[in-house]
Amino acid sequence: MPEPIKAEWKDKPELVIASGNIVFYMMARYSADPTDPPRIVMNTLTETADVATLRRGIREARRIYRTPPQAELTGEEITPSKDVHSDADLDAFILRTAQLCQHPVGTCSMGVGAQAVVDSQARVYGVQGLRVVDASIMPTVPGGNINAAVIMAAEKVSDLIRH
Repeated sequence: MPEPIKAEWKDKPELVIASGNIVFYMMARYSADPTDPPRIVMNTLTETADVATLRRGIREARRIYRTPPQAELTGEEITPSKDVHSDADLDAFILRTAQLCQHPVGTCSMGVGAQAVVDSQARVYGVQGLRVVDASIMPTVPGGNINAAVIMAAEKVSDLIRH
């Protein structure tokens, strides 16, 4: 599994802001130039339980597609291939091919408590002068497309900044 946070940084909160699956390494660690982009590590599939869930999903999909009448409608398995069976081989396939295909909502959740990253004005806890205004501040996934909700949040926070 990929290492989500370098071991030497785990006890240095001034270097790392983390919530859920995303880690923001502070700019100063890489560059003093504020125009340099931040380094954002998504930490996708760093938990062994997440990889195990996907492995079980592959095995269940195989079972379904090999069971009549579905088996009569589908051809041979293309990927990872019918010869890939061991946990290690399936895990390697998952880690090599899995991609994010949804908007990462809730990774910098707004609220109070240990899991919250921003306050009600989108200010990042513990970092002066930094706000987050995108879908990541939403504590839960909205029932529809997130575009309108992100625009609404951005409009509200821009009003807070101006006043």
